[in-house]
Amino acid sequence: MNEFPEFLYFPIASYVNDFMALLLQKFGTFFDRITLVILNMLMLIEKFLLWLPWWSIIIAVLYLGWKSTKSWITAAVMALLLVMVGSFGMWELMMQTLAIVGGAVVFSILMGIPTGILMASSKKLDAIIRPVLDAMQTMPSFVYLIPAMMFFGLGKVPGLFATIIYAMPPVIRLTSLGITHVSSDVVEAGRAFGSTKMQLLLKVQLPLAMPSIMTGINQTTMMALAMVVIASMIGARGLGEQVLISIGRIDVGRGLEAGLSIVALAIVIDRLLQGIGTRS
Repeated sequence: MNEFPEFLYFPIASYVNDFMALLLQKFGTFFDRITLVILNMLMLIEKFLLWLPWWSIIIAVLYLGWKSTKSWITAAVMALLLVMVGSFGMWELMMQTLAIVGGAVVFSILMGIPTGILMASSKKLDAIIRPVLDAMQTMPSFVYLIPAMMFFGLGKVPGLFATIIYAMPPVIRLTSLGITHVSSDVVEAGRAFGSTKMQLLLKVQLPLAMPSIMTGINQTTMMALAMVVIASMIGARGLGEQVLISIGRIDVGRGLEAGLSIVALAIVIDRLLQGIGTRS
């Protein structure tokens, strides 16, 4: 009586595995081509970041920090945080991490903002997509690594896709939230002046929803950085790999340096995006 009845057993693992095997059999070449294209793109971004002199990035952060926050002190702190990462000997690793995080955030924005707009324009679509977003945010992040590895092998590309799936929900949710919370009086005024749906969206709703959208982009970026260590388990490299190595060797010092470098990068990106969002 205490055991779960066998006639109610319905394990889905075998069906999922068969479906994944079928996809790989039918579309294996397609996934290989996608992997090659995205890998080349990531390597191009990484090479560009590594080609830039370290001092030019520091100067750029100083300028952007002051431009977005109007505080030289905040800008100087952000620049010093990046100098600290370089002093740990992890500048190149930080650029590798930035390439993956940047690529994941760009893909998330390109797919997330249009999805959020569609959710805001259709209650039925919102009811369909919202449970999917709930599942994406509550699913353990390690689970995303399994299909990513099956479709794209090991390396940066599966790490990128796992990061995108994990980090995309906030930008979708907050884009939809920002648009739906635009004052109905403002929207009605736009319609009264003869605005089309596209004009209302581009000239009224999106500008007024921009602070919410920027917050979503900020949260997506932070979640992408949170996946750095996990994605490194399948060969994404970067700062997360140093954390894994330090765990394997019980090297507290190395792990602390890598952890502080990730935190420094997160603080710099967070302050820049928050400053841009506030100004918008």
